[in-house]
Amino acid sequence: MKLRHRFRDPALAELALTHRSAGRPNNERLEFLGDALLGAIIAELLYEVHPKASEGELSRLRAQLVNGQALAVVARELELGDGLKLGPGELKSGGFRRDSILADAFEALIAAVYVDAGFEACRETVRELFGERVATLRRSSKDAKTRLQEHLQSGGWPLPQYELIASHGEDHAKTFEVSCRISEPLPLVAEATAGSRRAAEQDAAETVLNQLLESARES
Repeated sequence: MKLRHRFRDPALAELALTHRSAGRPNNERLEFLGDALLGAIIAELLYEVHPKASEGELSRLRAQLVNGQALAVVARELELGDGLKLGPGELKSGGFRRDSILADAFEALIAAVYVDAGFEACRETVRELFGERVATLRRSSKDAKTRLQEHLQSGGWPLPQYELIASHGEDHAKTFEVSCRISEPLPLVAEATAGSRRAAEQDAAETVLNQLLESARES
């Protein structure tokens, strides 16, 4: 394992790399804690590095960094697969190469650093691993409807459906209530109200896209 942190309690590192298929105790509790720590520290990094990014943009950037596939890349760089403890079934099926298992082990390892040496050591470890990644992320100039459409197209899923639910007010001060609905990869619907139908559609699309990205981050 290529993690720079040196554990005062090596048993914590071993526990972090113990998959549930190997029995109990395993890394599930550490994974739960690590997910929260990782999200918070990367959010702090993004807040610092991208001072002009909106809340929605920050959420999208975080989702690019904190998801199963992205965390598995970091886990491979640290060679965590070599130290995983797996049950016979997972070992036989190549679980040490599986993104979900590697990502979970990485999150657990971040929590193990926290338990071993406190928050500042954990924060330093995460910032060292993700500082360059955060700095090189590009903010998208595309609008929310375009980003949502491209995200769905990349997975071969149906395009979103927009519906005008209602409009209110006089012509000079009208508001539009719109819904954005998708069926795959998750059934989601969001509603938004704005001073134009286009703006409402953009806001609804932004909500759906953020929900999709957040779901991917948690998977």
